[in-house]
Amino acid sequence: MIKPGFVAAEDRETVTAMLRAQLAGLPARSPFYADLFAGHGVDPAALVSLDDLRKLPFTDKQLLRDSQVVSPPLGRHAGVDMVDVIRVHASTGTTGRPSWVGVTRRDSEAWTEMVARAFMTMGARREDVVLHGSGLTLFVGGLPIRDALERIGCTMVPVGTGASDKAVQALDSLGVTALHATPSYVRYLAEYVRRLGRDPKEFGITKIFVGGEPGGGEPAFQQRMEEEWGARVTEGLGNADMAPVLFAEPPGAGGMRFTGGRHVVVELVDPDSGEPIDPEPGATGELVYTSVDRECCPLVRFRTRDRVLVTGLAGDGAPLIRCVGRTDDMLIVLGVNVFPTAIRDLAQTLHPRTNGVVQVVLPGPGPRVEPPLRVDVELGEEPCDQERLRQEIEELIRARLTVRATVVLVPPGSLERTEMKSRLTRIAG
Repeated sequence: MIKPGFVAAEDRETVTAMLRAQLAGLPARSPFYADLFAGHGVDPAALVSLDDLRKLPFTDKQLLRDSQVVSPPLGRHAGVDMVDVIRVHASTGTTGRPSWVGVTRRDSEAWTEMVARAFMTMGARREDVVLHGSGLTLFVGGLPIRDALERIGCTMVPVGTGASDKAVQALDSLGVTALHATPSYVRYLAEYVRRLGRDPKEFGITKIFVGGEPGGGEPAFQQRMEEEWGARVTEGLGNADMAPVLFAEPPGAGGMRFTGGRHVVVELVDPDSGEPIDPEPGATGELVYTSVDRECCPLVRFRTRDRVLVTGLAGDGAPLIRCVGRTDDMLIVLGVNVFPTAIRDLAQTLHPRTNGVVQVVLPGPGPRVEPPLRVDVELGEEPCDQERLRQEIEELIRARLTVRATVVLVPPGSLERTEMKSRLTRIAG
């Protein structure tokens, strides 16, 4: 069942009516969905309540890629002609060939509204000067974030990636109060600043907004970055195909709440069976999105592959979640599901003996891996008994994740660094 927690009780009737109208007209403007619904023998116009969504077929990334191969550039699912599209973004392509995402003027307005609400939830305010450490390119964490921050009234400093020297100049001279970046870049920039012989805390940042990859909500990461920068860290979660930010963490909440308003319906499903899961505290599952009023790329039951944990409930009963990884990245070790982000989180708990940078080294393509799992872990700045530390990490992995691992400790700076998304696995050789 789609709980009122993901759709506010006061919005449920309106969202249902809007979604019924969207679905009723979808086959006429999207050959992709006309064929998909017909192939599954379903009539989308028969939807009476949000719970009826479970009767409709899923859409996945490969279907969208295939759609664009057959009917370039935007695919048979696009819903509008290119003349109505004002901007094109792309998925990041971390799990395959990137897909194009068209945005109409109305879609752009909806994105700006959703993202602005998300950043307000995370703590952004009009008086903030925000250093934007993500690229203003095809990445949906770029231009749409700019639009939203400007909507709030923030002063936005679009440094982007690959320009850490300019980021430091901006931090020195513009009175920056907040940083927005991927978790990887927040860590990278702190290391960059320290290599200059400076302390990240000296810049006076009070807020850090992270997103774009799993891991920003890891307790150890948040604690480490808050200590490093002297700033509060909050996390957002979105999807290139649906909206840049749909979940946002209120400061101190311990999880992200849905901030997509009336534009998107969210389901939590079992990644294997596809069956709905109640978003109760302790539940885990995959997020599935359906657009309510999208013009271009109006997706129905889109499988995000984002695996989340419901960490609790907000005061109004809304589920709070953390993204624990992507089902695409998940490794299977003797039947046990292991997310590389979980291994990184464990390593970060041992700072300063480790610096939190890890890579899982695989003998070949996953997801199935024979134990022991090889994990390279960078040493931290504190001298330690390395053999004892190695054993401690292996024991942590075995106790918390129930898999055997062989840990290889490597010097700081040995593993790949990136200003965007960290690569947590690599093929040996």
